[in-house]
Amino acid sequence: MKIAITGKGGVGKTTLASLLSHIFANEGKKVIAVDADPDANLASALGIQKDVAEKIRPIAEMPELIEERTGAKVGSMGGLFKLNPRVEDLPEGIGYHMDNITLLIMGKSKAAASGCYCPENVLLRRLLRHLIVERGEVIIVDMEAGIEHLTRGTAESVDAFIVVVEPGQRSIQTAKTVKNMADGLGVKKVFVVANKVRNFDDLDFIKKNIHNMEIAGVLKFNESIMSADIKGSSPYIYSPESVKETKEIKENIEKSLYQQ
Repeated sequence: MKIAITGKGGVGKTTLASLLSHIFANEGKKVIAVDADPDANLASALGIQKDVAEKIRPIAEMPELIEERTGAKVGSMGGLFKLNPRVEDLPEGIGYHMDNITLLIMGKSKAAASGCYCPENVLLRRLLRHLIVERGEVIIVDMEAGIEHLTRGTAESVDAFIVVVEPGQRSIQTAKTVKNMADGLGVKKVFVVANKVRNFDDLDFIKKNIHNMEIAGVLKFNESIMSADIKGSSPYIYSPESVKETKEIKENIEKSLYQQ
């Protein structure tokens, strides 16, 4: 299963990514959790202690590795460097390992556009393609509010693209934009997860405004999620209700995919 999760900032993408990662791992599956959001918080959501998480270096901030694999220095533009660098050993070599989960933090290229041909961005995109297209583990990618990280070939290999929304116009508009972008890249399945739902009116608002997008499930507004964040722990431990809801989301996605 290869899952990419996106949505407007603050809607709960990282919470969902961490819950799904733990649920798959608890089933005995090997999981690679990828933090592809520059505002990297997946380590904390997975329950990695703050002092440990702060020592995990984003790949974009590993100049020695980038130069070794691409043949060019970080931040250089133009010139000659490898466009297909070797990456298959990176999850085992530089990932942070906890039980059945390996965490990779991508970081952000300092060159302006995500589509630029700077060496660090080429390495990140090649690694993401390798993970989604070529690996056998469960891959959970926590993305920023868009799909700029994905090329067509990578996007076509994503099994489920999840857009997390909350009750609100800006969140819904982001979801619609992402859906159009995903369609253009050949993503087969785009699901919506409704998060921070407080009552029937919230859910009804989301259903009425997402039009033809498929809802995979609902995560209710839950104070225990906030408690986990305050304590720097995982919602998987602090919010059993959210775990149950996420298991239902996972099952709904699997059911939808298997019915194709």
